[in-house]
Amino acid sequence: MARPTELARDLRLSHASAIVVGTIIGSGIFLVPAEMMQAAGSAKLVYLAWLVGGLLSFFGALTYAELGAMKPQAGGEYVYIRDGYGPLAGFLYAWTWFLIAKPASIATLATGFVRVLGNFPAFTFFGHNFVSTPFSIAYGQLVAVAAATFISVLNYIGIKRAGDFQLVFTFVKVAIILSIVIIGLSYSGGSWQNFAGSFTGAKGGMTGFVAALVAALWAYDGWNDLNMVSGEIRNPERDIPRALIFGVALVGILYMLLNAAVQYVLPAGGIAASPRPASDAMAVVLGSVGAGLVSAGMALSMLVAMNGTIMSGARVPYAVARDRYFFSSLAEVHPRFRTPSVAIVVQAVLAIILLLLGGSFRQFFSLAIFAEWLFYMVAGSTVFVFRWRDPQAVRPYRVWGYPVVPILFVLAAAVVLYFTFRDNYPNSGIGCLVILAGIPVFYGFSRKRRADA
Repeated sequence: MARPTELARDLRLSHASAIVVGTIIGSGIFLVPAEMMQAAGSAKLVYLAWLVGGLLSFFGALTYAELGAMKPQAGGEYVYIRDGYGPLAGFLYAWTWFLIAKPASIATLATGFVRVLGNFPAFTFFGHNFVSTPFSIAYGQLVAVAAATFISVLNYIGIKRAGDFQLVFTFVKVAIILSIVIIGLSYSGGSWQNFAGSFTGAKGGMTGFVAALVAALWAYDGWNDLNMVSGEIRNPERDIPRALIFGVALVGILYMLLNAAVQYVLPAGGIAASPRPASDAMAVVLGSVGAGLVSAGMALSMLVAMNGTIMSGARVPYAVARDRYFFSSLAEVHPRFRTPSVAIVVQAVLAIILLLLGGSFRQFFSLAIFAEWLFYMVAGSTVFVFRWRDPQAVRPYRVWGYPVVPILFVLAAAVVLYFTFRDNYPNSGIGCLVILAGIPVFYGFSRKRRADA
């Protein structure tokens, strides 16, 4: 049987929307309200940060909707940066994503999934060592490896199966969040006066608000993953814009509602002092059952987000390898499952290595944070390049509010980039060095590419 040259376009609009919603909603919404309250100092400013963060993310989705509908190819941002700024810039994006960003994201989600499960009495053994020599590996690490392997296998055997998993469990995740909202807002001991409360120990001022806004933008992060699987969406010109707009809007509504439920139950000081505000709010209402409901929601959220991350991440090395700027084996398409099988396997191996390193992978992840927002800014700016360079090109969707909306998104990415670098400049500096280290690698593959031609 001949090897298919193209990936299977098996994802419908419902799958695409689930990728957006399911990948965005991880653990952030359950955790960051405390950080936001510590920064902003008042319930009103926290709500304003959620609103502004949602609008800026929505502007990003509108910008990516034009790019995705115009260039519906596997790799998403890699394709936009390659076509906008040249193959070197595109390769540096793919190099950073493949080497650090996606494997570290997968490892982070798998570890978070295990830690949340560890809150249940039946899984307390996760913290115990499975082996102690020659190096220690805990049971929890093995479960994290198993989770990453299971989701990788699911993606290996077909984009349709991975898409169906994403759709079903995103629906369950949304149902859990709505249940938490209804339970919280119906609590007899809650108070609407909490929305006028304040936390006296906050940073306050514009600095505090911007810090809260950055935290909100982190919670909204992940919607861009849909564009990386553009090559497997049945009607990308129509469905990418619809999925991005609907998905980000739905997440914004869910975040606002969940934050309202938490603030209705807990005063501002209680939110600021809690490491897990949503869990503590439900514990107040329902006791341990409520806390267990939130833990179940968090665990499911991270598993579904990991599916979206694995699905999207493998398409980047696949795309750059198809351009012959990377190892050719990464461009292989499985003859039966029609997935980028080698890229999925290599990505899983890199994530498993980080998981077996234990806590060390967090250092790798912190290196990637600066690079992620740098490339969000760069990819978003390509919409101006394409409008100027090729104004007559077919654009099935044109971003509403151009050029103001894309400018606001690029400026928002720049703000997050600045605060990320300022608050974590050693790792951000090393992250820059990792990006630059890809330059000689690119020229090595470029020479080989010319020789083969």
